[in-house]
Amino acid sequence: MPGEGERYQEFEPPPSLRPFVRTIWTYAAPAPAPTVQRIAPDGCPELILDIGSPYEEQGLDGAFRLQPPALFAGQMTRPLALRPAGPVELVAVRFEPDGARDWLGLPLAGATDRRLDMTGRLAGLEPPAGDPAAQAALMTDWIEAQRRAGDWSVDPLVRAEIEAAGQDRPCPARSPAERRALQRRFRDRVGVPPRLLRSILRFRRVFDHFEGPGSLGWLEAGLEAGFFDQPQMARDFRRFLGCTATEWAREQVGLARSLASQSYKPGPLSPH
Repeated sequence: MPGEGERYQEFEPPPSLRPFVRTIWTYAAPAPAPTVQRIAPDGCPELILDIGSPYEEQGLDGAFRLQPPALFAGQMTRPLALRPAGPVELVAVRFEPDGARDWLGLPLAGATDRRLDMTGRLAGLEPPAGDPAAQAALMTDWIEAQRRAGDWSVDPLVRAEIEAAGQDRPCPARSPAERRALQRRFRDRVGVPPRLLRSILRFRRVFDHFEGPGSLGWLEAGLEAGFFDQPQMARDFRRFLGCTATEWAREQVGLARSLASQSYKPGPLSPH
């Protein structure tokens, strides 16, 4: 059950941002459980601004280090382990898989499995504590101003492949040269290869089927998501969360549970 005062809310972006931004979300936990939380890849890069205490992130060496108060989280290919260091409150922009390229101004491959410090870039942006609607509105206005000041665009070929992956449709037949070209464009605009993005989105669909009223068990949810059998799904749990489905369900609290229990289903994407 959520802790006292814990909340997670999503806010729809305006039409001008919908080709690039999936949602604006806020989260708060005044008294978070001091436990490690496993965050799974979801296929979407995010811009996160802490209003409360930043999380501590576990590095590859096992040590926990404080995250910067404002960060850009690129595509993830492995689980992220976080633990709260104090009262948590944040507001975030969840981009479409290919939606952050023009905002970041760099190839997304350089941000994969990294959290880039954006404290300087977001300096002066101070969302009000305790008001999620105002937090989301301020972040929306700021990112919209960034869009107007730039020349943001969508690569139609990359976007079409992302839509096909999100809907679990097969990709069209391509020559080896066409496949290599698409992979280069994915490294630039998404940060991971097309096949890996498909695997991540398939894994995320397990939670869409498992969570909520009338939800299925893990095996049934995995089959609905597109896995062939339980061993195949179990391998992806180890790959993307570092544990079994049962272990994750038993252990997860706070932000990890909130992110998994809401839907990552792709919405209607504009090709322009």
